[in-house]
Amino acid sequence: MTQAEIKEQQVWYAMSATYRRELKAKALLEAQAIACFVPMRYAVCSVGRQHDSRLKLVPAVHNLIFVRATPSALKRAKQTIPYLQYIMQTCSGKRMPVIVPDAQMKRFIDVCQTYDEHLHYFKGDDLNLSQGAYVRIHGGPFDGQEGVFVKVAGYRNKRVVVLIKGIVAVAITPSASCVIEELEKEYKL
Repeated sequence: MTQAEIKEQQVWYAMSATYRRELKAKALLEAQAIACFVPMRYAVCSVGRQHDSRLKLVPAVHNLIFVRATPSALKRAKQTIPYLQYIMQTCSGKRMPVIVPDAQMKRFIDVCQTYDEHLHYFKGDDLNLSQGAYVRIHGGPFDGQEGVFVKVAGYRNKRVVVLIKGIVAVAITPSASCVIEELEKEYKL
């Protein structure tokens, strides 16, 4: 594989769609056949003048969208979607777009797409995971998921946190019937 081909592989980019336009950006990207993901959750929303309350899927974290594309395809897409912006990180003194590894993104999508009411989302590095143990859940709706088992402020019991470092984290409440297996440190994210 040549260097140019390696640079043109599809990767997951963590991006921002300003002013809560993540769903609009998602629709425009999908129209261009570019894969993307917006973490969603159910919320009770008022509908119409009658103030009827309905359960509706809404973005779990505003402005956040993950896009899977090659650098050149994403550059072309950004020209037609001006409010779509890279989330940047500093590596070795250079500012670079945040790229999420495929395995980490798959784990995150699998958890988010359960739409479980006990999922709790956190932005950025709001959680201190340094004291937690890296674990795998066996049984229940989150069977096979891996994350950090830690106490989350504001909740009585410990939670398993699936993390995309510096961007977003989702805390899972394992069911009582689940078995939690502690993994070796070498498996840490």
